[in-house]
Amino acid sequence: MSKKILLSGVKPTGRPHIGNYFGAMKQFADLQNDYECYFMIADYHALNHIQNANDMKENIFGVALDYLAIGLDPEKVTIFKQSDVSAHTELAWMFDSITTMPYLMRAHAFKDAEAKNKEISVGTFNYPMLMAADILLYDTDVVPVGQDQKQHIEITRDTAEKFNHTFGADVFKLPNPLIVEGVATVPGIDGQKMSKSYNNTIPLFATDEEIEKQVMSIVTDSSGGRPENVYAIHKLFRAEAELASLYEEKKGKYKDLKEALIEDIKAFIAPLRARREALAADPSAVERILVDGAARANIRASAKLADAKRAIGVL
Repeated sequence: MSKKILLSGVKPTGRPHIGNYFGAMKQFADLQNDYECYFMIADYHALNHIQNANDMKENIFGVALDYLAIGLDPEKVTIFKQSDVSAHTELAWMFDSITTMPYLMRAHAFKDAEAKNKEISVGTFNYPMLMAADILLYDTDVVPVGQDQKQHIEITRDTAEKFNHTFGADVFKLPNPLIVEGVATVPGIDGQKMSKSYNNTIPLFATDEEIEKQVMSIVTDSSGGRPENVYAIHKLFRAEAELASLYEEKKGKYKDLKEALIEDIKAFIAPLRARREALAADPSAVERILVDGAARANIRASAKLADAKRAIGVL
């Protein structure tokens, strides 16, 4: 029996942090044996944020290294650049043509940008259509998302249904969100959700010095014996049963607890960082993986795009 298809992607907008890892990337590695997986470097989505060619190239290579360093096996999964599969943007235009502006104005990202009085680019406004194309091109069964990202899948399902109904053809499969139980929002060093935009992250491949600096900067409260922000991050790296005795023994000793967290994060990150550095030393091998991945992705995406073209009457 063939495996179900899973698709996800990471925008190449800068260094990943431990929130990215525990919130999504770890699940990529855990699920790669259970699904036929397509892992995309979402460079066209990143164009809304990164508009410098050198930065974009560096970030794309960085995401490829990140994927491989966390344990994704290119023999098992397809790793590819979104921009290497032109069907993504071509199908997105078809979806633009059947989607109304009031509908897209309900998207969370648009409403968030509007609330912040940002000048909103067309790319930001209609990115849900490109995202729908990303997902629907591969007959995707599941997309791993957090609870706060379910709207992306709802929009994709709506778009698939509208296309199928409008053109009277059963072209697109309706995907489902895959919400992995137990994946919590990872707090940053200030207690808010860890995010590059808040400048409150601990980089996934941080140096020992960066780990020390960021952990010692974690905001603590003085209302109790357990620093909750420290604990919330610490339980990602050590079982809570083990932490219970440590935090009881070190009750009120925030510096000691931070130092214990530093050692646990260092022990976790060191092998990942070493693997990433080894991969970076052979960029041609990484490039070959992306070329091979693009070839595999194009086979499936081109077939689905042809179905869509026939449905609208241009093929």
